[in-house]
Amino acid sequence: MDDDILNTIPHRPPFLFVDEIVEQTAERIHTRKTINADEPFFKGHYPDFPIMPGVLICECVFQAGALLMAKKLGTEEGKVPVLTRIQNVKFKQPVYPDSVLDIHVEYGESVGPAHYMKGKAEVNGKTAVSVEFTAMLMEEQR
Repeated sequence: MDDDILNTIPHRPPFLFVDEIVEQTAERIHTRKTINADEPFFKGHYPDFPIMPGVLICECVFQAGALLMAKKLGTEEGKVPVLTRIQNVKFKQPVYPDSVLDIHVEYGESVGPAHYMKGKAEVNGKTAVSVEFTAMLMEEQR
């Protein structure tokens, strides 16, 4: 696990869905997540035909977006990235155990506190999911 990831976003195992940052600029990020056969969600999500839940594939994209926001905006003590809108989600193919997800997110624009992004997750160059989403920084509740 990459310490940069742990120092940038608040997500932690078992709900951390980014293993490494492959490439990053202020406007784009490429991350990677290996989907191991022993992931806990496979025990209950079609045990006889294990596929990664679509919402968790989307979560991989959202966490990459949180990393991109931190690069673009910097990190603010006491603030965390929170998803505020999801739209135009398209599931194109299932993700199976032992797959490697390549996640690409592109920053769109900001309007006030809202940050608009679009992303996709691919396996072997084929899109598994594409999604447009919005996030904002919110005060941490303790």
